[in-house]
Amino acid sequence: MSATQWSIKGNEFIHCNCAYGCPCQFNARPTNGNCHAIGFVHIEEGYHGDTRLDDLTIGMVATWPGAIHEGRGEVMPIVDERASDKQREALLRIMTGEDTEPGATFFQVFATTFEKLYDPVFTSIKFEVDPEARTAHVTVPGWVEARGEPIRNPVTGEEHRARINLPNGFEYDVCEAGRGWGETKGPIALNLEDSHAHFAHLHMTGAGVVH
Repeated sequence: MSATQWSIKGNEFIHCNCAYGCPCQFNARPTNGNCHAIGFVHIEEGYHGDTRLDDLTIGMVATWPGAIHEGRGEVMPIVDERASDKQREALLRIMTGEDTEPGATFFQVFATTFEKLYDPVFTSIKFEVDPEARTAHVTVPGWVEARGEPIRNPVTGEEHRARINLPNGFEYDVCEAGRGWGETKGPIALNLEDSHAHFAHLHMTGAGVVH
């Protein structure tokens, strides 16, 4: 059976427990030896086969006891309650790496590292993100509360801007680095304070990131 073609364009906010910049972006080990992460994507335009995915939001809460590539991770997918049954199925196929070439997207790569996949949560997601301003706010009632903001110069207090460019990356082409705070409840309970966050425009397909 041939894979269903898909594409999404939108904006993301990722927040983890690493130091600003996140060594994982450079194939180094995570700052604290493990990885706890919150991630959300608002899809401005998207499709999976003949199913449109415009204006829907997806998210995840994930944790790994070591570096991501060492596996043994756990993940709880979160899907916009406004999605129809067909849209939910399509989004979960994208999020779990189905219909995607091996190694092509972070969804597919991460999927190979999870040993525990919790039931997806279909609920209300309030998500605002502005990659250029390096700001984000996420509220998933009863599950997630998180925010992102710019890094600031410790002497002057002025906003500090830094970007990461991954020309061959599987998540984004360029992201803006920032910092975040987040708290989650449920099977993966996290409390992240003033640690790495990044903000990016996404454009990816089953063949990978469009650079």
